[in-house]
Amino acid sequence: MYVTAYAPYGADGIILRVEADLRRGIPGIDITGLAEGAVKEARERVMAAFRNSGYIFPQDRILINLAPAGVRKHGAYLDLPIALAVMAAAKLIPATENLMVLGELELSGRLRPVRGVLAATAAGLREGINEFIIPKENAPEAAILAPGRFAGVENLTEAVQALITRANTGSLPAQSLGDSVQKDKAPPGDGDFGDLRGQGRYKRALEIAAAGGHNLLVFGPPGAGKTMLARRLPSIMPPLTASEAVEVTRLYSLAEQLQDSLIEGPPFRSPHHSASLEGILGGGKNVKPGEISLAHLGVLFLDEAPEFKSNVLQSLREPLEDRVITISRAEGPVLLPADFQLLLAANSCPCGRLGIPHPAGGTIDNIPLTGDARTLNSFAAAGGCFCSSEEIYRHWRKFGGALLDRIELRIPVQSTSPAQMSQEKKEETSETISRRVRQAVEIQRERFKETKVRRNARMPPGLLDQYCRLSPEAEQTFSSAAGKLGLSGRAFHGVLRVARTIADLEGKDPILPVHILEAIQHRRLGDDPYDILTCPQT
Repeated sequence: MYVTAYAPYGADGIILRVEADLRRGIPGIDITGLAEGAVKEARERVMAAFRNSGYIFPQDRILINLAPAGVRKHGAYLDLPIALAVMAAAKLIPATENLMVLGELELSGRLRPVRGVLAATAAGLREGINEFIIPKENAPEAAILAPGRFAGVENLTEAVQALITRANTGSLPAQSLGDSVQKDKAPPGDGDFGDLRGQGRYKRALEIAAAGGHNLLVFGPPGAGKTMLARRLPSIMPPLTASEAVEVTRLYSLAEQLQDSLIEGPPFRSPHHSASLEGILGGGKNVKPGEISLAHLGVLFLDEAPEFKSNVLQSLREPLEDRVITISRAEGPVLLPADFQLLLAANSCPCGRLGIPHPAGGTIDNIPLTGDARTLNSFAAAGGCFCSSEEIYRHWRKFGGALLDRIELRIPVQSTSPAQMSQEKKEETSETISRRVRQAVEIQRERFKETKVRRNARMPPGLLDQYCRLSPEAEQTFSSAAGKLGLSGRAFHGVLRVARTIADLEGKDPILPVHILEAIQHRRLGDDPYDILTCPQT
């Protein structure tokens, strides 16, 4: 006899068969199938749960096999499947075909919740498993995908009664929870775009990022509003589709961070700069999703980005390209989705004063990421910065050219002046900006409905000619600008994708020269995009 169970492994997990065989011999339980730690200890918990629930444990030699045997099993989620498999082999309960069982047993027979129930129900439904027995505390998770097809039980006795009811009526006992599944639309962000005065260029870049899924770097002095506006990004982002919501919620279930509700808003993750490489990428002995997977279909915001360890920042390069993270293990690679957009915020230099207006007049908006000591010293002197050129160089070197080349939008900001702060001019609200973003996203969903592409930022080079059509004037403008700026291949494609998003925000097709110029302005860190048509090549 066997019971179907589930093992969290990667994003999808593995369907297990818990097989039980009774034979003559010294009473006891042997468990095979690469069982480790808590799984091996299940035999003691199962025997105690039998006794304390009023059942007589079979006085036979019992062999439990966990198939497939080549995958290591961790945790206590197999307690209830093992107990029911033993009961089925001893003819104490009806057959358990086409049924998945999950749960950890206490010695009293009570069930404790386990992680990954939503992922388990998704995997079971894909394999044609229609019914589930799970701990009652996990019932809200199961109700998201399998309303009316699960039994949430509190103890071993209730699990047995549910099986008896299923044998007599053809289905598990009805659950009222399935009709009242909570939904988490996610908080709209920390405030509204209309709360902040000025920073028009930064707000525009965030709008483009939200509409097209582009990566963004913002830098400037402390107190300029970098973090405040970044945390308002969720307030203008479009909601997830039904399939995307399930995809994201499943990852939170595996990470044990689900609040018993379907996540309908794009996730916004903001880890502390002390986060470890494993915490960002995922991993551990029992592989769990990291921050890049928890930001799947949403935003990973790294505030004070240069304070993160260099290996953490550089490890983001491959996931930004592949949209998946591969974690190597002895038994095989574990794949976790990581289709996120990256938002970085940084001070202009270690002391933060580079770019602050000098008492003698003048500002620094265009901060060099490379240059000789003389150039950097001149910038420092103009802004009253206390950092040496070497310190500024090390500050920016943490990003590295390869990572920066993957960031399409790079925005320098200055602190809002007192005159701007005192103006009575009303700023655009998040609701107004969100309407434009949603219209642009709908255009993209219609455009890519026959492909696997989600947003403009994910558009592969092979589709650029088809979907990024330029007007004759735009072609001439882009050709001239690309030659003078010496754009790399990735930068060339990045500008086209951003220009496509800008055009979508205006509902225009083909792409016009103004869209190309704005896309280049947001990439090259300067103030005036039009000067690239006349400035000498450097």
